Amino acid sequence: MKDDRISPFPDAHTDRDTATHVPDTPQTRAPAYRLAFADDDFLCRDELRPVRLQLELLKPQLILDERGVESTIVLFGGARIPAPENKGDARTETLAELSRFYEEARKFSQMMTAKSMESYGRENVIVTGGGPGVMEAGNRGAHEAGGASIGLNIVLPHEQAPNEYVTPDLCFNFHYFAIRKMHFLMRAKAICVFPGGFGTLDELFESLTLIQTGRMSRIPFLLFGRDFWEKIINWDALAESGTISDEDVKLFRFVETAEDAMRVIAEWPADDT
Repeated sequence: MKDDRISPFPDAHTDRDTATHVPDTPQTRAPAYRLAFADDDFLCRDELRPVRLQLELLKPQLILDERGVESTIVLFGGARIPAPENKGDARTETLAELSRFYEEARKFSQMMTAKSMESYGRENVIVTGGGPGVMEAGNRGAHEAGGASIGLNIVLPHEQAPNEYVTPDLCFNFHYFAIRKMHFLMRAKAICVFPGGFGTLDELFESLTLIQTGRMSRIPFLLFGRDFWEKIINWDALAESGTISDEDVKLFRFVETAEDAMRVIAEWPADDT
């Protein structure tokens, strides 16, 4: 995005364009002659990793600030969970059954986006990983409610394009998982976790660990689908073994529907927090 502030010096855009209109000589063709910030090969060197990390943190931050986004509602969940109308194509019977959570994510995002629009889209903006499944449902619900939503995609060998419902100028792409995770949580007012696989579990436990260790303030942390979560994670066994405390089990709440989630967030902080 171009900087419109007045300066007596040529801006970077101007110098970058000027540098391309020079005599064609061995000197101007040499990689050393390229402007450093316009030299892709230079920026991709291993030694430039700290700079790339900084750029990935800064670019979304600046754009979200310029859009006035002050807080977000995070949706984590499986990319393989189909929309109800497509559950006949699901790989397993369980995935077909989990399609109901696609609909709950979609409905929740519609309801939360309507609330966001009360603040002109500054508060409670839906953010997802920008892909298919539950992520698509989240962005789709926000789109259907007439509001904006954020998609935080990441480059993967098998990854698809962003889903069609992400607000285009709030659709970001990341190289570094760590920076992407920071952007998920930096503005979070609530975290909603739907059934999913390794990626969802990674996001679930990293977020819980940040809250458990006091590195992040406690916010509503909702797990959609008690049966699913209690089947794959034995929370009581963790507490009974002493590897987590009894209080740690209270860091999250189970919900089943979009209405449940809206109520818990509206009533936060609850008596058991």
